[in-house]
Order: sequence, then structure tokens, then C-alpha cells
Amino acid sequence: MSYMRMDVLPELRKPVLIAAFLGWNDAAQAATSAVQHLISHYRAEKFAEVDPEDFFDFTEARPRVVLDDGGQRQLVWPANEFYYHAAPTLPHDLVFFLGIEPHLKWRTFTSTLVDTARQCGVATVLMLGALVADVAHTRPVRLTGSSNDPALRERLRALKVAGSRYEGPTGIVGALSDACTRAALPVASMWGNVPHYISATPNPKVMHSLLERLDGFLHLGIELQTLARAAQQFDVQVSEAVRRTPSVATYVRELERRGSAEGEEAEPPPSELPSAEALIQDLEQFLRRRRASEGEDAE
Repeated sequence: MSYMRMDVLPELRKPVLIAAFLGWNDAAQAATSAVQHLISHYRAEKFAEVDPEDFFDFTEARPRVVLDDGGQRQLVWPANEFYYHAAPTLPHDLVFFLGIEPHLKWRTFTSTLVDTARQCGVATVLMLGALVADVAHTRPVRLTGSSNDPALRERLRALKVAGSRYEGPTGIVGALSDACTRAALPVASMWGNVPHYISATPNPKVMHSLLERLDGFLHLGIELQTLARAAQQFDVQVSEAVRRTPSVATYVRELERRGSAEGEEAEPPPSELPSAEALIQDLEQFLRRRRASEGEDAE
């Protein structure tokens, strides 16, 4: 049975596959936003997609109804899509995968992706992720990563991507990494650490950091100044929100005090501080009011 719908099999030069998944692996949608930025930047062409029928519980990930240009209703199902870009100025072409963590049949799902990568001649798989962590937004974004290939691990270390020692439940990125390893396909992953007290807000700072390291990893030469400005503006807004929210300001100061040297885990926050849920709610309410005010000023 074929789970993949492929329009065309592109002829590519030792492509690198760059992938990200919405869901548990994508705090603040930093990883999928980074891949979507690359797809848009390169005007990459879609060439294949996974049939969602066997992999999703549609009561959990419901299809959406949208109206087309003619006003007709169209049904949009959960999408797991492959794109490609022939890059003559690079030593390799690029394949992008943008998906959603499935609910069912992970081993079948990951083997389907690996088979498609093999058909495209993919030489290396690079996955992006984002995780919620006890880190302060005032510090540089901490990135962690891992690889099944010694040369790729060395490249990650050279970019100051800290090695991950995580043990515990994993998501589809971990499952796909395992499938690549079993298929003897070199794979690496990079994860941006998202401050948990702003995890519900799209985070351009983490997105920018992921793309900056990815650019260094693959020597893409992409323009990141616009994203850097967006990240700086985001920092300004978050800092103002923190300053005006005393409970969050106290928590951030404690994170800064307890935060360890780069490459080590931060200590857990003291129990007398507000809960993560309360912190997020306070900060999100301020940021929503700020965005609403900016929208009214623009009218």
C-alpha cells in the first residue's frame, strides 16, 4: 500500500532534507516557522504529500473548511508535504518537509518518509525542533542537538550547538531520527529552547536562531537581517510585558540568577514562584493587548 502521493520525482544533486513538525516538537511554532520561511525564500515547489487517512485521528486534528476564490467550500486535511529547490550555487540541492506530528502508526509513517528521502537521493537529514525550557528571554537562545554521524556532531559542536543528554518521552522527530539511523541515513537535529513563560506566543527570536545556525551548518547564505529585526522587536515587547507584570519579572530575575553557564541545564525554579500557567496567562494577556493597540494605531 502506498501512503505517499507524488506528483513528480525531482532529479536532485545529493540533496539535504530539512524537516519540521507541528505539535509536541514545535514549541511556539519556531521550527515549522523556520522551515516555512525557507520554503517561501526559495520558492520551493511541492512535489509529494503523505495521505493523512491512516495516520491521524480526525477528531483530534480536524480537517478545515475554507472558501476558494470563487466562494466554493474546500476541505483542507492535515498536511505532510515535501518541497524541493535546485540550488546550483550550493554543493547540494534542498528538500523541505513540513508536517504535523501524526497520532497513529509512527513506524509506518517514518518508514514512508525515509523511503521518499531515499527515492530523492537524500544524503543528509536535518530536523529542526523547539522545546519549552526554564530559560530567560534575556539570554541568547540556547540550542541543543544530536546526530548519528560523527562528522555532523562535530559540525554541531563547531556551531556551539550543545549536545543533548535528554532521556524520556520523545516525539515524531525522535522517531524519525531512529528510522534514519536504522536505514543508515545520516541525520542531525537542532532544537531551540523556548522560555516556558512565553511558549504560547510565536517566537521569532528562536526561529531566527535556528535559521542562523542552519545557515552556518549548510552555508546557505540566506538573508536574515529582516528576521533579526523582528527578533529584536519581539525582545523589546516581551521585556516591556515582563516589566509591567511583577510576577513574571520576579520569575525572570530568578531564572537569570539560577541560570547556569552555557551548555548546562538551568536549575528548577523555586516553589514559591507563580505557576507556569499563571505566568503565561499574565504575559499573554499583556501581549494581546499590546498587539490590539498597535492594530488600532495602524488604522
